[in-house]
Amino acid sequence: MSEFNEFDQQGSVPERNTGSIISHAFEMYKGVFLYALVAMIIYFIADSIIQSITGLNFYSNYSSFRNFEEDNYRSILIDRPGMSLYYSFSGLLSILVSPLYVGLIYIANKFNTKVSIEFSDLFIGYRQNLGNILLYSLITNIILWVSLAMCVIPVFFVYPLFLLGYPILLFENANAMDAISKTYNIAKENYSIFLGTAFLGMIISVAGIILCCVGIIFTLPFIYIAMYSIYCAYLGKPRQITYTK
Repeated sequence: MSEFNEFDQQGSVPERNTGSIISHAFEMYKGVFLYALVAMIIYFIADSIIQSITGLNFYSNYSSFRNFEEDNYRSILIDRPGMSLYYSFSGLLSILVSPLYVGLIYIANKFNTKVSIEFSDLFIGYRQNLGNILLYSLITNIILWVSLAMCVIPVFFVYPLFLLGYPILLFENANAMDAISKTYNIAKENYSIFLGTAFLGMIISVAGIILCCVGIIFTLPFIYIAMYSIYCAYLGKPRQITYTK
């Protein structure tokens, strides 16, 4: 059973501007990098299993990805047999691993407040508010996939509206609909900062693709740490969660 302690006096909070939030996220990411790497390894192992089931192997096509031609991307990402089945399984996987991202946010808060981190902290999302985390992930994934299907560009403007969702679910133990409502209301009132944070966070997260795609495993989790930093900026440094046995 979880309990919420009083706010810890230690830890930093960024100012309410994009530069300060991203800088804060960098500092947090340096401290939790190994846990972020573990989360990505778990994800890529699961994704590899899905690829083997569907008969695909994206990881053998890095050289094709470096050739920036539309035909290459269509043949690798769209036109191959088994793609529909793969994307169905992949969408389900993204929902099932979302508690891992919540765990990264929890670890970032422990690092920020100088509390000892345990490996099991990475899996707190599977113990704390799991149903609402999965439901929130399902709803937001549907919204983002619809946005992505609309010529890709709309997703960049929709994504900032959901930056606070995972931290709210974790630190406030909210239900999925309340988390969606709260993150939307705060983001729309401060949209330029949320848009800037989301845009820079996503650029940093996908920057690793430059290193033959493999490097993305080191950078992809950054956006989730940025979620923690923007939560601190607008809702204050969250209180710690402890478990009583």
